[in-house]
Amino acid sequence: MDPDALAKAFVEHYYSTFDTNRAGLANLYQESSMLTFEGQKIQGSQNIVNKLTSLPFQQCKHTITTVDCQPSGPAGGMLVLVSGNLQLSGEQHALKFSQMFHLMPTPQGSFYVYNHIFRLNYA
Repeated sequence: MDPDALAKAFVEHYYSTFDTNRAGLANLYQESSMLTFEGQKIQGSQNIVNKLTSLPFQQCKHTITTVDCQPSGPAGGMLVLVSGNLQLSGEQHALKFSQMFHLMPTPQGSFYVYNHIFRLNYA
């Protein structure tokens, strides 16, 4: 599959799921997965989903500005770097963010998030 098409499909799925049902992201992670969220390291699917579902807002809307991807390593992984805006419900100004995903293939032919880094971008 074309890496750019795969990255685009992953990004659309990830953010639409995040914005409507964060708990639904659990199947994208495995126990070896790691999230670094604003410097805090969290490992394992359930711990990552617990972090994402406990964020101090109920509703948000991501607007993606850029998606860059590269093949990664001999195992068929892929790096995906996303930038965009995060609009929280009730807030006037959107927050700028950057997010990196290291996707790894599964034996079933899909991908899971092996590494995931999130940062707000402060000007």
